[in-house]
Amino acid sequence: MTAYLLTNHLLNFIAPALFVALCVVLAARRWPGGRSAARSSRMGWGRQFAIVALVNVLVMVAGLVFFSQDGKLLTYAAMTLAAAIAQWLLMRAWRA
Repeated sequence: MTAYLLTNHLLNFIAPALFVALCVVLAARRWPGGRSAARSSRMGWGRQFAIVALVNVLVMVAGLVFFSQDGKLLTYAAMTLAAAIAQWLLMRAWRA
């Protein structure tokens, strides 16, 4: 496998994780009450995006190891749930 193909495979593997992280972070700031929680988190959206994206990539790797195959629907569901929980924790939404 050439370096180009390896890079292509890795980018295609993490693309859903990055997209879901971006959607979750931006949606949390648009949600009613999200702006007040976003202000109380003391963390910018870029840092929140990086943390949620890292959580998503870790879930994707865990799904790849567990199922021995990527692209399973259960892995994507777990990734979405993990992203939502991570964003909820980062925004300290239990205080809102």
